[in-house]
Amino acid sequence: MKTAKVDRPIYLDCAASTPVRPEVLDAMIPYFTEHFGNPSGVHRMARSSRAAIDDAREICGQLLGFGPHEIVFTSGGTESDNLAIHGVCGSNGVAVCPETEHHAVLHPVESHKGRLIRVNSVGDIDLEHLETLLDENVSVLSVMLVNNESGKIIDLEPIAELRDRHAPQAVLHTDAVQAINWLDIVDASARADMLSISGHKFGAPKGVGVLAVRNHVALAPQLLGGGQEAERRSGTHNTAGIVAIGVALQHLEKSRKSEIARLGVLTERLASGLHSAMSGCFETIPQAERAAGLLQLVIEDIESEALLVLLERHGVMASAAASCASGAMDPSHVLAAMGMDRVLAAGSLRLSIGWCTEEWEIQRAVEVIPRCVEQLRGAS
Repeated sequence: MKTAKVDRPIYLDCAASTPVRPEVLDAMIPYFTEHFGNPSGVHRMARSSRAAIDDAREICGQLLGFGPHEIVFTSGGTESDNLAIHGVCGSNGVAVCPETEHHAVLHPVESHKGRLIRVNSVGDIDLEHLETLLDENVSVLSVMLVNNESGKIIDLEPIAELRDRHAPQAVLHTDAVQAINWLDIVDASARADMLSISGHKFGAPKGVGVLAVRNHVALAPQLLGGGQEAERRSGTHNTAGIVAIGVALQHLEKSRKSEIARLGVLTERLASGLHSAMSGCFETIPQAERAAGLLQLVIEDIESEALLVLLERHGVMASAAASCASGAMDPSHVLAAMGMDRVLAAGSLRLSIGWCTEEWEIQRAVEVIPRCVEQLRGAS
């Protein structure tokens, strides 16, 4: 067990962002200093940058199950999702997705005559409802592999089978931004025509992502100008970021199995410790159906906003599946889609861990969180 580091907070928000891995930072630095040339140029320094991008493209293609020419570098998950949906739908296309998708998918889908798929109380997609939504007018169907709030794992195979039968022309896109840490991504996304990831979720910096696009997909660019990324995404390449996402993917691939085992144990230790220490607390998704490092709890008789403030005072950084505005709590759209009561949903807490998480953080969180909940309940 690693020694507790009392000089830093307990960080339980890895689903939001992770720190840059030291090895990744080391790989990036030369592209800020020595190899800073614009890769679109023709001179030696430009060629050096371009070679680094080509290497990263090979790595990303191999580890995501796509060809290198099928990799489009973007600024992150949101741009990748928007490019996938807007780029396929154009002005007349119809888009379909579950009600529980991340807003980076949900909002673009809604802008294209959006058809939203119902889910049940544990986030399973209503396949019968999906069947009624698929027809010859659908351009893109987008379904995430792991939900960013609940951690629910979705199997794409039955969804792809329905697409094949009822809307074979539709492109199947998956937001794998959370899944990349927790699933064998090549196997899990084998039926997908497009796939989105974001570097800062697995040890690369913010500002770089990938949209992987199968050769047969006709994708209209949304950013015009320099014609980079084979005319699919214009803009000067973020060379350091692109190098970083390749290196981070390599480290992730090497450690994924062992990290899933390690972090799965820590997450269940966290869950069991919290259940033992406080009443009126339940998980939104059963253990067997969620990603190993993501735990969403609903805690009765508290509001997430107040709990998060109190937790931060005690050095615990977490998040909630609810947003706050003008003192009013609006339930997460994910929990609302799952049919959860509005009052209950206001007490949601998302605890997510990752490559940087240490055992002492879990031990400390099990002590701090119940005390904060007890304090809030006593004050109400």
